[in-house]
Amino acid sequence: MKNNLLIFTFGFFTLPIFGLAQSAPDFRELLDSAMVRDSDLKMQLTQNKLTDLDEHKLKDIFLPTLGMSGQVGYLNATARLTSPEINLTPFIRIPEGSFNNNLNVSGFSGIAKADAKMVLYSGGKVKYLKKAIEEKKLSENILLEKTKDELVANISKAYDQLALIHQSKKVLDESEKRLDINRKTADKALGYGLITPYDHKKIELAQATLNAKMVEYEGKKELLLTQLYILTGISKERLRLIEPILEPVELLSPEKGIEQRAEIRALEHGIVAADYKIKAERTWMIPKVQLMASAYYIGLYGSRIKTSENVIPAIPEIGYTGAKLDWRPTNINILPLITAGVGFKWEIFDGNEGKHAEETAKIGKEVLQNQKEDALKKLTLNLANNQTNYDIATAQIALKSKAKELAKNALVQAEKEFRYGISKSSQLIDAENDLEIAELEYQNTIFNQRRAGIELMRSTQELDIAKLYQP
Repeated sequence: MKNNLLIFTFGFFTLPIFGLAQSAPDFRELLDSAMVRDSDLKMQLTQNKLTDLDEHKLKDIFLPTLGMSGQVGYLNATARLTSPEINLTPFIRIPEGSFNNNLNVSGFSGIAKADAKMVLYSGGKVKYLKKAIEEKKLSENILLEKTKDELVANISKAYDQLALIHQSKKVLDESEKRLDINRKTADKALGYGLITPYDHKKIELAQATLNAKMVEYEGKKELLLTQLYILTGISKERLRLIEPILEPVELLSPEKGIEQRAEIRALEHGIVAADYKIKAERTWMIPKVQLMASAYYIGLYGSRIKTSENVIPAIPEIGYTGAKLDWRPTNINILPLITAGVGFKWEIFDGNEGKHAEETAKIGKEVLQNQKEDALKKLTLNLANNQTNYDIATAQIALKSKAKELAKNALVQAEKEFRYGISKSSQLIDAENDLEIAELEYQNTIFNQRRAGIELMRSTQELDIAKLYQP
């Protein structure tokens, strides 16, 4: 029972320690972290929000709008009234201007107004613009694929460079083991007088050269770790745990054509969007219809309404001099004054503004078509070039593998001859350097072949990390 309790207690306190042990991130984690942090991708996504905003603005065109306005001020207005000729011969005839008068209205005025409008029919312009924006959004989303592929290529290059440095360290470690054995052999040979001190110094020089290469390796590794940290935000402590291995990429012939490239598909959607833009601009000649309603309040306060002449004519026979209008009402209000109905606007001739807008849209479409034609030519050449580079890089792997095998056999032979005193230390060092160079060139060839493979996959938008990195 006590033993079981001790085991349980030990497991309880040690479990968090093991749980906190860090693991090396795989390529997928590196890529996902970089996707979140990449500035170009963030910028592109932010720009795409403007297109979303344009789409919402189009949807809101058919929403009703309501506005209110008001005005308070002093009013002083005079109207000249001239009576027309009244000829009812033989009964009555009143010459023109017999009853001229000036009507003056003054006082403090207040006006309030509420307007409501709603577009009922835009002539089809909104419909076409909406479809144009939908095509534009598809184009922008496709271009995101290109940005993501570029990010995959950058992360892959840094990851493979780390693998190349890691393999270089293994080559240097093997060289150091062999050099240590050969140095002991050289010490004995110097003691027996089989080699000269000069030959022995060459072994020491080879050791110093190897030490310098170790320092260079550490510097390159630290630089790559810093680069990956900046790209992904993953701590260097975890990045140091990565021990990738370079393997050649085996690719079949591309299954897709250059028509699947993001640039081509984006341009195709752009051309369709341009077609809708042309149709939208053509609607300038179609009447637009909207529903309108208004409500007014008009008030006049402390007012005075008067005339300059009599409004009631004089009657001299009875001594009546007539009367002018001089009215001081407390206030005059008109509420409510409501108007509602349907209005339309038909631009029969707009000074060729609509025609020019349509021509501009057509030129925009022509530019996109020319860009697509030029892109197809360049991408066709790019595909052929990348296929050639990949084939050459793949063939180089077999060549460098053979060279590495020959250099390894030559070193084995040189070591035997050095031990038996047949050859000098310089020959052994040369053979060691040749093997080191051959092994590093072999790893570099694999690195270059993987870069060529990535570019070949990108040529037809078939970049697949599953072919590059096994989970």
